[in-house]
Amino acid sequence: MATFVLVHGAWHGGWCWDRVAPRLREAGHDVHAPTLTGLSERAHLLSPLVGLETHVEDIVRLIDVLGLTDVVLVGHSYAGQIVTAVADRRPQAVGQRIYLDAFVGSDGEAARDLLPGTVEHHWAESAAEQGFGWLVAVRKLSVLGVTEQADVDWLSPKLTAHPWKAYTDPLRLTGAVDDVPAAFVECTDWMRVFAAQADRARARGWPVRELRTGHEAMVTAPEELAGVLLELAGRGPVRSGETGI
Repeated sequence: MATFVLVHGAWHGGWCWDRVAPRLREAGHDVHAPTLTGLSERAHLLSPLVGLETHVEDIVRLIDVLGLTDVVLVGHSYAGQIVTAVADRRPQAVGQRIYLDAFVGSDGEAARDLLPGTVEHHWAESAAEQGFGWLVAVRKLSVLGVTEQADVDWLSPKLTAHPWKAYTDPLRLTGAVDDVPAAFVECTDWMRVFAAQADRARARGWPVRELRTGHEAMVTAPEELAGVLLELAGRGPVRSGETGI
């Protein structure tokens, strides 16, 4: 039995995994899906001081306080930065890290550095002009590949602005993260902002899986995503040079 810790990306909350978590539990695993400080139902805690370090501490403290071990740490989108930092700080507790259409950062890199240039410019402009210099407004769900009205109606009321500081703070790594097995899941049926991150994963010898859905796979393809997570979590240590399909 593994312990899945599912970390949401920008604008979301832990609730976004509600269609995936039951499937993982039915397979016999424990599941935690916390909401990061300043987002969704914790939006009342948002301030210009909330950044990557805040969110890394959210997950580190969850692991420490609950004494979690054999953690399968899954990060969606922005949360790839969190997964990398947490695994670097708690390599003994994290048995597997999985990047779901997410940033694959190295020491010193900020999330904004990993975005395609046009997207980075749009986000920075949004923060400067609409977000008081420190917030990024919620993007249109259609841009992220969410087209079913029922999904839009479920997501929209819960999404909140994201702190730009989380995208400008650089990763600070010791190198311990390199000893934690990793895998990547790319969502292919949208504008593929994270295609370069999937290529990074392949270059590092990680297994890479593709899902034919939009960026919000936990919403639009929960059964398929749960299956891929269970498959990857059951692989054991990743051998150097293994890339998957």
